[in-house]
Amino acid sequence: MFQKILIANRGEIAVRIIRACRELGIRSVAVYSTVDQDALHTMLADEAICIGRAAPADSYLNMERILSAAIASKADAIHPGFGFLSENAKFAQMCRQCNIVFIGPGADVISKMGNKQEARNTMIAAKVPVVPGTQEPVYRADYGLKLAQDIGFPVMIKAASGGGGKGMRISRSAADFSENFEIAQTESVNGFGDNTMYIEKYIENPRHIEFQILADQHGNVVSLGERDCSVQRRHQKMVEESPSPALDSKLRREMGAVAVRAARAANYESAGTVEFLLDQDKNYYFMEMNTRIQVEHGVTEMVTGLDLIKEQIFIADGQKLRFKQKDIHISGHAIECRLNAEDPERNFMPCPGRIDFLYLPGGNGVRIDSAIFAGYTVPPNYDSMIAKIIVFGKDRETALNKMQSALGEVNVDGITTNLDYQYDIITHPVFRAGEATTGFLEEYFPGERIIR
Repeated sequence: MFQKILIANRGEIAVRIIRACRELGIRSVAVYSTVDQDALHTMLADEAICIGRAAPADSYLNMERILSAAIASKADAIHPGFGFLSENAKFAQMCRQCNIVFIGPGADVISKMGNKQEARNTMIAAKVPVVPGTQEPVYRADYGLKLAQDIGFPVMIKAASGGGGKGMRISRSAADFSENFEIAQTESVNGFGDNTMYIEKYIENPRHIEFQILADQHGNVVSLGERDCSVQRRHQKMVEESPSPALDSKLRREMGAVAVRAARAANYESAGTVEFLLDQDKNYYFMEMNTRIQVEHGVTEMVTGLDLIKEQIFIADGQKLRFKQKDIHISGHAIECRLNAEDPERNFMPCPGRIDFLYLPGGNGVRIDSAIFAGYTVPPNYDSMIAKIIVFGKDRETALNKMQSALGEVNVDGITTNLDYQYDIITHPVFRAGEATTGFLEEYFPGERIIR
């Protein structure tokens, strides 16, 4: 087993990994930027090393500085968390060259699944259903338009190296295709340094269903059930739950088996997520594979009783999975709401600043993943998520009521958050009925208030 793990991240995921290491008797090393000197993860880790200024390029995205910190601290492995370098094939390869274990899949797998076009082709070869679309890279709007007309409008224009909603545009006709293509391609170049695009059929108001998988280095792969992530704002997830109210037991087993097949086709190892779109006729299509731990991994942990961070560490250590598919049982229902430092009434403008007072709920079936505290200053340099509120109940109705109660107790003074916005989502009759699709927020929250 590893003696020391460096966490190449910050915020609540860094704290989450530090706690898992502590429970396993593994020493932890935090890295931090100058603005994070007093952050919770630097205080909880066994060691903390400053790696640069606040800008991500000078710190949490600086591969050389992170590796230097790992070598200086004599860390055996690096856990990248999510975001930053977690899906960077070059970083994974550099870790290997430095004889440091990267806790995640290999560089070749990250590269293959990170390129959306190559991932699609891999799934097509494995007979995994995919959304109809292009199989070759698209670089020019005029050529893309011809392909879009063959596919049939509406279409989704996507960056091959994209993620997080960047480099994505919907085109509903030939008249708006070229403009949307150029906007998406510009976002891709600016965000990922890649002008490679692809085009696929746009599925109207689908459900976003993702399956959590674990795969070891010995060919064992299991599905840990699904999460419904349909409630999204501009392709950014807001609420996640497990199991999905849209799936019955038969479809759940079928999609889970397909997710395992997809992971095998990618020669995957570690924790990963296979994401699908589910249309109104219950047809499902592979969308992408995330080669890292997800923000919403805690939802799966609540309904399976497994610790996914520990499982990642065991797998990276070369251990076999300690369970088979027949041993995985989904029990109860879990829901997560993301608490962000942003103002919904000002177009979700980020709202960094000092937290003067903080109260976060607890109690039976309530879990808070966070790195904030009273007196902490939320910096303007990073993602606006400041906490994840996760609840567990014996069934969906119990979990919904528990989440409503938990959100009603949250008190964050000093900064503006999306707390009321999340409360409106959780109490909305469409969401309560389990009928929210990816178009839910656009339809029922087009302005400053929820439409009921």
